[in-house]
Amino acid sequence: MLDTLAHTLRSHPDHPAVLGTTRAGAVRTKATCGELADLADLYAGALHARGLRRGSTVGVAVRPGPRALAVLLAVHRLGLRAAVLDPGAGPDVLRARLALARPDIVLADATAQAVAGWARPLARRARLALPDLAELGGPVATVGRRLPGCAPALEAGARASVLPPAVDEDGDAVIVFTSGTTSRPRAVVHTRSSLAAGMATVTGLVRPEPGRPVLGGTFFVLVPSLANGAPVALPARSPRVLARQMRRLAPQATYLTPPQLRAALAADARFGGRVWTGSAPASAELLTRVRQAGAEEAWGVYALTELFPAAAVEQAEKAAFTGDGDLVGAPLPGVATRPGPGGELLLSGPAARHRYLGEEPEPWVRTGDQGRLDADGRIVLAGRSKDMVLRRAENIYPGLYEPALHVPGVELALLVGVPAGDGDERLVAVVQPRREADPDRVREALAGPLRRMGTARPDALLLADIPLSGRSLKPDRAATARLAAARTTGAVR
Repeated sequence: MLDTLAHTLRSHPDHPAVLGTTRAGAVRTKATCGELADLADLYAGALHARGLRRGSTVGVAVRPGPRALAVLLAVHRLGLRAAVLDPGAGPDVLRARLALARPDIVLADATAQAVAGWARPLARRARLALPDLAELGGPVATVGRRLPGCAPALEAGARASVLPPAVDEDGDAVIVFTSGTTSRPRAVVHTRSSLAAGMATVTGLVRPEPGRPVLGGTFFVLVPSLANGAPVALPARSPRVLARQMRRLAPQATYLTPPQLRAALAADARFGGRVWTGSAPASAELLTRVRQAGAEEAWGVYALTELFPAAAVEQAEKAAFTGDGDLVGAPLPGVATRPGPGGELLLSGPAARHRYLGEEPEPWVRTGDQGRLDADGRIVLAGRSKDMVLRRAENIYPGLYEPALHVPGVELALLVGVPAGDGDERLVAVVQPRREADPDRVREALAGPLRRMGTARPDALLLADIPLSGRSLKPDRAATARLAAARTTGAVR
């Protein structure tokens, strides 16, 4: 897919590739196909001149956009592997991850290097807390605009050289950090073939048409869309600007996270074409609201860092599901499933990661989700294995019941366990009403679903804003459990 993208960029150099927006929502071109291809060649030449060869590791701390994509294209051409560094992970975590990945060079934009002095205001605005990358042992180079205090530019001092032939063999492509601790970080290793398989699956799902824009900022949106001749618009950060952007852009397809969708809906955004969402649970109620806001189709994507994507379900199918648990759709082509210990869902397929860094390859991905296949062969989740609540010797899996809490007027809903003081746990339903919702009406609407939970009925109901975490702003269960413990004492009435 990346080879196809490189060819497409050179074939249509004047076509827009990456789009941005003004505050009024007007479309502006951030990079043409030719500019993106030239930038990728520049970076590839600079990395090659610095002595990086096939198998070398490049740490990448560059915010999404043309330069980040050009870096990844350069890395792919040379047969290097990219270790994706999240600048928002915090200094201790980042140090541990760098120690595990041991990159030969770290490429960072100015914001990622914002650590002291002149850069502190920039770092605070970007919600970053980074160590000084220059103190971490390996060389650091700046990608993009270089500000005072930054490392030298990547291309600075690089001798002009003829680019070697593009690597055309399989091998490690990308390292993505996931779970683990500061002392023992964990990272997923994808190969060139597993990345290609995942992006081919995305292409089959989204079906991008040449010349019509796609809205979305992730690597798995940018590459398949651009490879098929569709320019990609990076979503505006401001919900109001995003709403204007969608109105002016009229994208054929849109990929936003559930928090982005909720924020856009709160800003009265109108959708069109096909809308996709993932990286956090998407309820049938949220997908229905997107359809009501004009989308032709609204899809929830079930994916993991270890295997992207695994399943997808459209709003109508999800809304019609009346069984227990969370329907996430039929396994996508090539994805195999099987039950693991304790009912954990295991997945495998061409797009599955090769291994965890420092560990042996494994054919099956442990999802951490309780799941099953229904009579129609669709995946139904019953919650995270680690999210199980043990109450009065009964195992309660929140994901089995949380979908029922997404009644009209509810923005988010989680079931969490809080200590009961005797080794047992209390189950608390934490529900975040939509901004315009009447809390009394929300409580009334929840009464029926709560009664239907039977022995899993919560001990308490709390209406509150649910804490979010991570760059994709997923609901933070641990923080929600702490909130519930601090603010609940009474039982559900």
